[in-house]
Amino acid sequence: MKSVTDLSTDMASASHLIFNAIRIYWKTLFIVFYPLALLPVFVFDNVAALRCLYVVLLMAGYWVFEALPLPITSLIPMVLFPLMGVLDSDKVSLCYLKETNMMFVGGLVIAIAVEHCNLHRRVALHVIKRVGCSPRKLNLGLVTVTMLVSMWISNTAATAMMIPIIEATLIELEEQGIGQMFVTPYIDGEKPKEGEEEEQQKRPTKETMCYFMSTAYAACIGGNGCIIGSGTNLTFKGIYENRFDDGPGVEFAKWLFLNVPMMLIMMYLTVIWLQFWYMGLFRPNSADAKKLKVGLQGETVARKLIGRKLQEMGPMSFHEKAVGSLFVFSVVLWFFRKPQFITGWAELITQHKVKDATAALIVVLLLFVIPSTPDFIYMFSKNENKRPKAPSQALLTWKVVHQKLPWGLIFLLGGGFALAEASKVSGMSQLIADHLHGFAMLPRFWVMVISCLFATLLTQFSSNVAVANVVLPVLAEMSLVAKIHPMYLMMPAALSCSFSYCLPVSTPPMAIAAAPCNMSSKEMAKAGLGVAVISLATLFLVFPILGNYIWDFDAYPDWAKP
Repeated sequence: MKSVTDLSTDMASASHLIFNAIRIYWKTLFIVFYPLALLPVFVFDNVAALRCLYVVLLMAGYWVFEALPLPITSLIPMVLFPLMGVLDSDKVSLCYLKETNMMFVGGLVIAIAVEHCNLHRRVALHVIKRVGCSPRKLNLGLVTVTMLVSMWISNTAATAMMIPIIEATLIELEEQGIGQMFVTPYIDGEKPKEGEEEEQQKRPTKETMCYFMSTAYAACIGGNGCIIGSGTNLTFKGIYENRFDDGPGVEFAKWLFLNVPMMLIMMYLTVIWLQFWYMGLFRPNSADAKKLKVGLQGETVARKLIGRKLQEMGPMSFHEKAVGSLFVFSVVLWFFRKPQFITGWAELITQHKVKDATAALIVVLLLFVIPSTPDFIYMFSKNENKRPKAPSQALLTWKVVHQKLPWGLIFLLGGGFALAEASKVSGMSQLIADHLHGFAMLPRFWVMVISCLFATLLTQFSSNVAVANVVLPVLAEMSLVAKIHPMYLMMPAALSCSFSYCLPVSTPPMAIAAAPCNMSSKEMAKAGLGVAVISLATLFLVFPILGNYIWDFDAYPDWAKP
């Protein structure tokens, strides 16, 4: 017989094996057992609203823990809603290609065209050169460029574009003996840990952290400035217009009028906060401030680097000019589709409802029609060498679009729209709103504040779009229960879903910025908490005033009444 010691050893060994198996296969176990744990949600009261709630909770769990890839989780409604008798297959399918999704595709294709011809990089370098190259001015220039670019292309692409420029500038300055990108790889005289690479021990200087993190924050904040700048904005647009299809919808010009001022306030308060925290702003005698006194030599080196990069790009090509012109044309089409102060171009052409997706796809078609080089004008030239030998490629090719378009995000948006449609049809959102009746009866400002705080907290740990898909349908129904203008609750919550500043896992820009400077999560959380407070405070102060001027929140609209 085994002794007590042997039995204890065997039990410890078995426990270790079980723990190791759970650690390795926890996602598979979660995928299998989480749906079973949720069954009591509808088993004892098998109504459509609770069956829909079961699917919502299932997808929320899979989204938060990323047990399955986010786009695959987004396809669950296509399977479960028809089988569980919540929504027909054809109705679920229609949710995956709504007008908002088509606008998203059109906006992304335009952004891909800008990125493909390197126009965004040229604009960035010119702006940085004009702003100035002292550390604080350079930081301000980089932030401004990132914010403006991120209004029109994805925040991930904007961050990925700017980080190499920042890295090259800091390395060049360091090579000239100006500034330092990393402090010593040894902390407080400690020896490097055995088997640990030197790169992993490097700690960024405060100046480095300010450059990299302010760029990530600028991409997130800039994405809120324009309706096509963020997936959460388009998620909000889709859910809002689907739930209140008799309403005026989310109009491009009104979005800019409200969100550009908030974006600018958030961004430049964030710059002040980060430069105070990392660069000694308002603290002239601090060590951080003294390290930035690089003098004219440092500015000259940085300016030369930017100038050299512009020289390497050469003169502006026809390709860049054509794409830039079409980009401006797309903004004009969006803005003047229904500008309110004059008759929009769509109303002059037809009585049918024309939305922003149509404007986007007009430009997309032109991108695939206009040639990237104007050599066709020499077709009948007397000089044979000038005559084209083959047709020019278009400004954009399908191969480029196929490689760069994030197809999974289309499913993610579609899955959210399917949840919103099922929540409305099954009565699930109404059921939840009824249970939150006491909360909805609070003063509307506090309902908005609590909703935004909840969305901001969730988005630090989960996908921004996934959080918006779960929160917004409930707020739509809550606005009906409390008789509050739906825009008053839904838009601030949607914007709050982009306030993901605290962790590398919060959103891709944070991870992209943290990796090259080897920034710790603890340091990121400290800076990000301040940015989150700034963003929320700006939202709470500006939105009720400026939003009321645009939508008249004091009047409960007829189109929102059941």
